[in-house]
Amino acid sequence: MIPFSILGLAPIREGGDASAAFAHMRRQAQLADRLGYERYWIAEHHNMRGIGSSATSVLIGNVAGATERIRVGSGGVMLPNHAPLVIAEQFGTLESLYPGRIDLGLGRAPGTDQRTAFALRRERLGSDHDFPRDVGELQAYLQAAEPGQPVCAVPGEGLEVPIWLLGSSLFSAQLAARLGLPYAFASHFAPDYLLEALAQYRDGFKPSAQLQAPYAMVGVNALVAESDAEARHLFTSSQVASVDMLRGLREPMGPAIDDIETYWSAQEKAAVQQKLRYSFVGSVDTVGVSLQELLRETGADELMTTVRVFDPDAGLRSLELLAQVRQTL
Repeated sequence: MIPFSILGLAPIREGGDASAAFAHMRRQAQLADRLGYERYWIAEHHNMRGIGSSATSVLIGNVAGATERIRVGSGGVMLPNHAPLVIAEQFGTLESLYPGRIDLGLGRAPGTDQRTAFALRRERLGSDHDFPRDVGELQAYLQAAEPGQPVCAVPGEGLEVPIWLLGSSLFSAQLAARLGLPYAFASHFAPDYLLEALAQYRDGFKPSAQLQAPYAMVGVNALVAESDAEARHLFTSSQVASVDMLRGLREPMGPAIDDIETYWSAQEKAAVQQKLRYSFVGSVDTVGVSLQELLRETGADELMTTVRVFDPDAGLRSLELLAQVRQTL
C-alpha cells in the first residue's frame, strides 16, 4: 500500500488557544500512529492567529514523545529564517532523543509576510539563491565531522537526519534532483506546477548517499466523512479560511457554515477552488475513486494530507476513514 502521511498546522480554533491546539495535535498523531500512517510533519508558519506551528522543532519533540512508531518531522522548516547550524543542532537533538524517527523537511520561503520575515531574520535578508548553499551547509553539519573541523553541530554531526526538499514551484524540484534528495510538492495549496515539478525532479535525479532513486511525495487536502454531504459541510471551514486569507485576515479557524455560496464572491470562489484543487472531500468511496486517479496522474510514492477540521472529533474520524481509503488503493 502507498504510504499515507499527515501535515499538521496546529490550527487554533475560535474559542480555543494554542494549548488546546497542541493537545489535539498530540491526539491526532497518536491516532495516526495506531492507524499505520507513515509520518506526521509540522509546518513552520509565523504571525498567523489561526496557526500555532511557529516553534516547529519544539512541537516535533512534543509529538515524537507522545507516539511510538510514526516518523515525525518538519514540513517544513523554512531555512531562510534560520542559521543552518541552529537547525542541525535542533534536529540532532531530536534525532538523539528519538533515534530513527525524525525527518528534516526544508522550504525556501519565509512562511509569513515580509515584515514578519524581517523580524525573524533581521540582517539575514538573503535571496532564494542562498538556499542551495544553506542546504549544503546543513548537510555538512549532519555528516561525520572532518578532522580539525572548526565548527561542529553537537549533537548533530554524524547523525545524518534524512533531509527532504519541499516546494511549490520548479526550483526545489530541480535542486532535490541535483542533490539526490526526496521531494515533496505542496499541491495542497499551490497546485499549478505539480506535474511539471514531478517530471523535472524524476528526469534530473542523480543518486546520492541518502537516496538511490527518486522519491516524490504529493501534498493534498483530504476530508472523509460518513457521507459526501457531511464532508462538504465540514470542509467549509477550510474554504472560509482561504477566503479570509484573500481578504488579508489570519484569524482562528471558525466552525463550518451552512452555505459557502453566501460567504464568497464569484472571484473569491474561483481563486479558492483553484488553490484547493487537490482537495478530496467526501465518503470513503468518493475519496477512494478520486485518490486513485491522482495516483495514476502523478505516480506519487507517498501522499501527505492536511486535516483541518473545526470539530476535533470529526478530524479524528476523518483520519480513521482515510485509513480505510488507503486499504482500497
